[in-house]
Amino acid sequence: MRLLLVEDDEILGEGLSAGLKMEGYAVDWFTNGKLAEEALKNNLYELIVLDLGLPDMDGMDLLHELRSRKDETPVMVLTARDTINDRVIGLDSGADDFVNKPFDLTEVCARLRALARRSEGRSTPLIVHKDLILDPASHIVTYNDERVDLSQKEFEILSFLMGNIGKVVSRARLEESLYSWDSDIESNTVEVHIHYLRKKLDSGLIRTVRGVGYIIDAEEG
Repeated sequence: MRLLLVEDDEILGEGLSAGLKMEGYAVDWFTNGKLAEEALKNNLYELIVLDLGLPDMDGMDLLHELRSRKDETPVMVLTARDTINDRVIGLDSGADDFVNKPFDLTEVCARLRALARRSEGRSTPLIVHKDLILDPASHIVTYNDERVDLSQKEFEILSFLMGNIGKVVSRARLEESLYSWDSDIESNTVEVHIHYLRKKLDSGLIRTVRGVGYIIDAEEG
């Protein structure tokens, strides 16, 4: 899942970026609003973590600009502004969550999972499809009641496809979700991960739609 982090504090941003990457997020980290603005115009993100006190603009202006373009990407605001009025203004301006500094990384990750869950239209923490269960919090996958060991990228691809069951997802969209802007991507990377997912799970689970992408078909009825 690709995440945009906008945080000007180098120490905090570095620690947060590292922690989020360990959780499996593909993180693009920017330390000012203008670069973040450009990134948002040229990339698709599943989540945004936004500091308000940026050196070149107020993070709230970036949020306003995002929502004025009808961009509904979930936004978590991280800020030292801790008055009730600040939180009300932030939430009324389009923020989906508001976390005060200092914060605990585990809480931030739990809140990000909740934002992702709501954006996918799920009310439950587990993603379930027939006998396949994926737990985003523990990164555990079970199939037919048996645990399946997946690599981080295999887990992320499966999670993205299970979050979009019944929809065809292009290879380019999967790559955009899996890799940050500074990642090296080999041309057949997604195909290789799909191949191993089919070997470890049901070979018919992920269907290739020639020339379009990949799909996990919805259950009939």
